Amino acid sequence: MFRRKLWLVLVAALTVAAVAAGIAFAEKDKGNDKNFEYAIGLWGDFPYSDVQAQVGVPNLIDDMNDADIKFSVQDGDLKAGSATANSQTPTTCADPLYVQALGFFNSLEKPAFFTPGDNDWTDCDRLSNGPFDSLERLTHERTVFFSGKYADRSLGQEQMKAEVQTAPLCQGAPSSPGDPRPLVGCIENRLWTFEKITYVTLNVQGTCNNLCKSGSAADPSVGDANGDPAEYQARNAADMEWLQEAFDEADAKKSAGLMIIWQADPGFDTSGYQGTPKRDPLSLIQTDVPANQDGYHDILVELRNLTIGFKKPVVLVHGDSHYFRVDKPLVNAQGRRLENFTRVETFGDNQANGINDVHWVKALVDPNSRDVFAFQAQIVPGNRVAVPAP
Repeated sequence: MFRRKLWLVLVAALTVAAVAAGIAFAEKDKGNDKNFEYAIGLWGDFPYSDVQAQVGVPNLIDDMNDADIKFSVQDGDLKAGSATANSQTPTTCADPLYVQALGFFNSLEKPAFFTPGDNDWTDCDRLSNGPFDSLERLTHERTVFFSGKYADRSLGQEQMKAEVQTAPLCQGAPSSPGDPRPLVGCIENRLWTFEKITYVTLNVQGTCNNLCKSGSAADPSVGDANGDPAEYQARNAADMEWLQEAFDEADAKKSAGLMIIWQADPGFDTSGYQGTPKRDPLSLIQTDVPANQDGYHDILVELRNLTIGFKKPVVLVHGDSHYFRVDKPLVNAQGRRLENFTRVETFGDNQANGINDVHWVKALVDPNSRDVFAFQAQIVPGNRVAVPAP
């Protein structure tokens, strides 16, 4: 009898110890040893030529449709900065450009999100592109991609609901020349939380975020030779408010991570790599232009502060400088790298090489993994040129 009681006491003690050990194990930092729970597609800066519009992008869309992704995001630029003479497909900023793009997005079987790029609105005042009034073209994009049945939903054959920045904070095109610009909703800015991850799109543009002229001597801009500070100031304030909203939602919903998608490569250091802005990494002040043409300083400071406060993984996805990379370029004011921040730049056009660079990025997402995100380059077999697919 005594031995039996002793045995029961030992079993109970071992059970308590095992439970305690399990609790201790569960409280350890998350590891990265799980399979990822889902994937999304990231792409942008296409098409820039007839062959990209007729072959490269259709191949890319077929490849994404064959992939097991939950949704995709295109980070801007529906065309090249300047129109191509004698092209068979739309390369100016006339209405057919946006019809073509809508067809591409709605060829995607899964939900498809889009944030505008400078080539499809701020650069539309270039002589070769029409020229068009830039703000009128953005107003047109808001009508085509972000209104009607897309008012609170994605593009794509399967749609996904999203929150929309409807507050009248951005400038719209006046109804008649000379009339004051109305304040309208920044309805291109979207926000959604999917499977414990928060996603947000922001209208942040290449070419100095519309604070300097968009043209060149070869293709001059018409009408805003010094940029459009009033448009920039309204939209930039709205973008920072929407960015704060995204972090607030991520906190409120206890999201494991946050992904931000915009078009511009703002530059994070003094290298000027791929033609990006040169920037003091500590102060985040651009060093290669006058202060009144730095279209990214304020939102980068806000992004840095919010990322530090959030502590969990934050990803910025952008296009613009046309070079696929995944890195950690953001540092704090003392020069220490922000370990929880990752930059992903999607593949972008290289017109001289045709469809050679028309590929996409797969983001692998696991809310229960320590780092939450991982990224794989998706080389579209039909778009391989230098080394054909085996």
